Amino acid sequence: MEHSPSIRALAIELMREGVPNRIVAERLNIPRGTIGWWRSEDRRARGETYEQPSDCPRCTGQDMDKGAYGYLLGLYLGDGHIISKPKQHHLSIFCNAQQTGLIAAAEAAMRRVMARPSILRRQRSGCVEVKSFSSHWPCLFPQHGPGKKHERAIVLAGWQQEIVDAHPWEFVRGLVHSDGCRVTNWTTRVVAGQRKRYEYPRYFFTNVSDDIRRLYTDTLDKLGVAWTHCTRHGNAYNISVARRNDVARMDAHVGPKY
Repeated sequence: MEHSPSIRALAIELMREGVPNRIVAERLNIPRGTIGWWRSEDRRARGETYEQPSDCPRCTGQDMDKGAYGYLLGLYLGDGHIISKPKQHHLSIFCNAQQTGLIAAAEAAMRRVMARPSILRRQRSGCVEVKSFSSHWPCLFPQHGPGKKHERAIVLAGWQQEIVDAHPWEFVRGLVHSDGCRVTNWTTRVVAGQRKRYEYPRYFFTNVSDDIRRLYTDTLDKLGVAWTHCTRHGNAYNISVARRNDVARMDAHVGPKY
């Protein structure tokens, strides 16, 4: 569809004043794709280099929701990764498809850390991938790198450790919600000649990375939560919290995934 030069000039004038493409398109009843193309052509004619607007706290100096970041950091270390290519950058957190509360919490944490990037949910086999598109996610997760996380060193930057120290329960909560679970174990005892069944809850955290497990246990130590290694099949990949008082504290601050 052809548009008059005057309409195009008006659209460009509005965009130069800072009016978003969507608003210009609605005001002039022109497709957003056309408005975007006009904006691109105008920038090219003026020799402007376009930079995607960002609300990255590390790059802009904006305040960060540190509690949300502590939780998101735990999710990322457990079940997340970053894709960083010339034309594609996104943070992905993988959640059990049945745990709708976890899916919503992961998306909410992303929005609270950086509100500007677009977020979508992608259904995969048995899980949902929560994706947030921004080239600035590596700024917030310097642990990003080639290969699997358990095959490379995972060390927190100083500013990350400060956030974890200030919001330890949010960090623990993110780790447990990604690679942990709350289960109920049981045993039997003979009391007064009768065998009785006793049930007791505990929390497990399982991760192949020695570094990530150490970040978890170091934080539990600072919180005064007792933990033990639970070796299975010769591998000490499992961290257990089983003492009644400590489980109660985990229930109060972490809770089960749902």
